[in-house]
Amino acid sequence: MRVVCTNCLSVNNIPKRDSYKKANCGKCHHSLLVTTPLELSNATFDEVVVNSDIPVFIDFWAPWCGPCKMMGPNFEKSAKNFPLKVLFAKVNTQAQEQLGARFGIRSIPTLIIFKDSKEIHRVSGALDAVTLNKLVSQFIN
Repeated sequence: MRVVCTNCLSVNNIPKRDSYKKANCGKCHHSLLVTTPLELSNATFDEVVVNSDIPVFIDFWAPWCGPCKMMGPNFEKSAKNFPLKVLFAKVNTQAQEQLGARFGIRSIPTLIIFKDSKEIHRVSGALDAVTLNKLVSQFIN
């Protein structure tokens, strides 16, 4: 399965397993088990979404958005539960206006799940960690 390194954005081919004790990037040797959401830009968005065989769960947010600030810690907490099952990422729509326009983001936070480079689910509004976990669990193979 192809997994994008959150440190150097290299594509890694790793065997698909139920769980992993260790998995490191072949290029930079950074752990692929790191669960901190990846900050995406217009330049990196397609590279990450296209090259990931696992679902990519993206939070479209803005720094001035109160509900976004409230949900941010929940999104990070949820990410810790799905190493190498789902890639969590964030798009700052204020800094990356083109991506907000490209995906028709009208309210924030908006969460979009991509699988095989296609949008498969979208929800707007702040969610708690339990609801985020339930949502993500629906899209894991």
